[in-house]
Amino acid sequence: MGLAPGESESFDAWAEFLRDLTSRGMTPPLLVISDGAPGLIGACEVVFPQSLRQRCLIHRCRNILAKVPQSAQGEVKAAFWKLFDDVKSEPGQKAVDEVRARIDKFAEHYQRLYPAAVKCLLADVESLTAYLRFPSEHHKRIRHSNFIERTFGETRRRVKVIGRLPGERSCLSLLWAVFDRASKNWHGVRVTPETIRALALMRQHLLEPPRSITPKSKKQRSTDRVTEVA
Repeated sequence: MGLAPGESESFDAWAEFLRDLTSRGMTPPLLVISDGAPGLIGACEVVFPQSLRQRCLIHRCRNILAKVPQSAQGEVKAAFWKLFDDVKSEPGQKAVDEVRARIDKFAEHYQRLYPAAVKCLLADVESLTAYLRFPSEHHKRIRHSNFIERTFGETRRRVKVIGRLPGERSCLSLLWAVFDRASKNWHGVRVTPETIRALALMRQHLLEPPRSITPKSKKQRSTDRVTEVA
């Protein structure tokens, strides 16, 4: 867990934060879950270029509903979550293809009624389905960032009582205490020998690919033969 002050959610601020984590020994994660903040997304793509990125489905749902009349928001919200619930295919490309087929039907159905909402959904489809490549037991936990969003509300509640913090250090101390307490309830991912093996294979494929052996040139092979004779 990392915590640091920042003046904005810019690319530079996020990149510095992520590089600090790596300098402290954090290895590239298999999955990064975020909202649509462009600074964070850009920093993740630079610092963790091989990691998968999951767009928070709850944030995306809110973005879509903001482009739909209030009278239709209940219907569109239910249709949105049907895209991602009860996926029948096994985790991996088959599950991704199943959900993308559902998204295409959603887009076809609502394109004429709510074109802005459909455009919002289709803007970054790949990041909406990244979680489907992971073990199915983890899906409902890793498809959104809600578990950390709740701590923001707790932070605001505590700061409101204080009124004004005397300095940056006291602010960080309070935030750390809130996050440290909240993190005890973040362990909601079921881990079994099968899921461990599946994640290890994903890590090997994404983050530790086998090195390609470059064929030696004719000159290099000739030099090797001379060396062997000598």
